[in-house]
Amino acid sequence: MIELTFARIADVLGGHLILDPRDTAETTVSGTVDTDSRHIGRGDIFVAKPGAHTDGHDFVAAAAAAGAAVAIVERQVAAPISHIVVPDAVGALADLARFVVARVRAHGELRIAGITGSNGKTTTKNLLARILSDEGETVAPRASFNNEVGAPLTMLRVSDSTRFLVSEFGASAPGEIARLAGLVEPDLGVVLMVGMAHAGGFGGIESTFHEKSQLIRSVRPGGVAVLNADDPRVVAMAEIADERNQRVRWFGRSARADVRATEVETSAAGTRFLLTADGASMPVSLRVLGEHHVMNALAAITAALEFGVALEDCVARLETVELAERWRMQPLGSDRVRIINDAYNASPDSMAAALRTLAQITAPGERTVAVLGAMSELGEFAGEEHDRIALLAVRLRIQRIVVVGTEARRLYLAAIGEGSWDGEAVFCESAEDAYVYLLDELREGDRVLVKSSNSAGLRHLGDRLGESFA
Repeated sequence: MIELTFARIADVLGGHLILDPRDTAETTVSGTVDTDSRHIGRGDIFVAKPGAHTDGHDFVAAAAAAGAAVAIVERQVAAPISHIVVPDAVGALADLARFVVARVRAHGELRIAGITGSNGKTTTKNLLARILSDEGETVAPRASFNNEVGAPLTMLRVSDSTRFLVSEFGASAPGEIARLAGLVEPDLGVVLMVGMAHAGGFGGIESTFHEKSQLIRSVRPGGVAVLNADDPRVVAMAEIADERNQRVRWFGRSARADVRATEVETSAAGTRFLLTADGASMPVSLRVLGEHHVMNALAAITAALEFGVALEDCVARLETVELAERWRMQPLGSDRVRIINDAYNASPDSMAAALRTLAQITAPGERTVAVLGAMSELGEFAGEEHDRIALLAVRLRIQRIVVVGTEARRLYLAAIGEGSWDGEAVFCESAEDAYVYLLDELREGDRVLVKSSNSAGLRHLGDRLGESFA
């Protein structure tokens, strides 16, 4: 973070500064800001966020012992540390992030990209950050820091020497993207797709469209909207861009895309395609597993080109990326039994893409095994969407469908109803039951996909299987 005095931070937050005897109002701080005392080091700022199960105020003393310079709290504490009392710690995070980014932007060359979409945000964020990092200091979220806490924490890592900020914007409730993107007003906004992820929380696909479109409404006037030319709902966001005097750049596999992929070939080693952008064409070998990541790569390239990166450099840097993120199409195991751990998150679109990838990369004589858990946050659409995934798995001729957990049982029943009734579909009550079953069931030549929403916990099952068959 940039260097600020305690008094300045208190003023920005509208908070009450309570000084430790060792400090004054003009004492400065420039360390990392975090809500987890375990990540606090000397000179950092600890934010005591109340939670559903734990209260950050209980860890202020631990943060002080770890060397925190100051704490942001909602009530006065007895710990030996200067602290700033504010009405809302999470709101204070947002206020501080807004101030820090605006100040750096006013005095430097900071360029800001915002990314949203029902799927692919984290992969695209990582690919874009990889491209930009060779151009200058780049700040991007760790893991999926894209919510009301994670996004501001990422923004607060910006310093006077930062050239690029890549922000990922997720949403679990209406209005969240507008609030978060509004903190920084990106120079460029990327919308990947509008799908059924979180549809239960938004009330349907049209409400999801409205939420995702808020990123384009938050991009500064005169900025750039990077839009998926192959998704009709994303295409409709061009009208919003026009209203805000933004330039639109299209990516996709259709002829209308400014940055386009053709001749796509998928294998267990990754995906090859011919990239065409601004009249130039060149081959790309993407090592990140899954054909669906081609669109994420195109989005990252389009954004990077707008920030002045040469096309050849975009491709060279992307081709060094082997894994977009842990638990996202992560190859584990061995050539004997290959495990693909994609169980960090799941939506109907990402589940379908992962199943298609499994079918595409499995050679003749090898067996496809899909270990599937529940897709969360679908609300009233959960039943039909699990049915649809079961139908797809059967039509792709997945040879063994292992469904894990009570919340996913409908997927198992639907698979049986679609024809997987002769032992092809198996139901396990728990991840432990599935692990025991798979240790005995898997054999040489199996290609195994482990896929579920984070809440189902199958990512740890994938890790265990990867270790067992390494």
